[in-house]
Amino acid sequence: MSHFCKNVIFFILIQAIAITLLIDSSSCESNNSHHDPWLITWHVHTVNGLSNGKILLVHCKSKDNDLGIHNLVVGTEFSWKFKLNFFGGTLFWCYMAHDNFHATLDVFREIEGFFDECDYGDCIWTAKDDGIYLRKGNVDQLREEWKRGLW
Repeated sequence: MSHFCKNVIFFILIQAIAITLLIDSSSCESNNSHHDPWLITWHVHTVNGLSNGKILLVHCKSKDNDLGIHNLVVGTEFSWKFKLNFFGGTLFWCYMAHDNFHATLDVFREIEGFFDECDYGDCIWTAKDDGIYLRKGNVDQLREEWKRGLW
């Protein structure tokens, strides 16, 4: 069998697996149950919880996607959803800034600890006056303090 034919068969096999995963994921009843992380539609939320009407600049990216620059007024959010990368290594990070402060952090990383911290579905990051918090259950936990300066 030629090298070209082997590559075509491999490609078709990968596509069949991907389609099977998509079909299985559509049959999941609850997104927040502890199902296989591959079947979950993940949601990341970046929320402006700053005081005194401060605008929060948010710029999030992955290796493959630049989600753009967003200026959030207090009480609003920028969010997106995605499935895990078939080949692994899903990672999203954000740069956030307000006034003369900034922070850069991973907002989603494909590791078991992150799955649990994001309650197997929703990663809710809130920018507050003293830093950036991740919601775990009903509690916001400080994960990153602001650094002085814009970069």
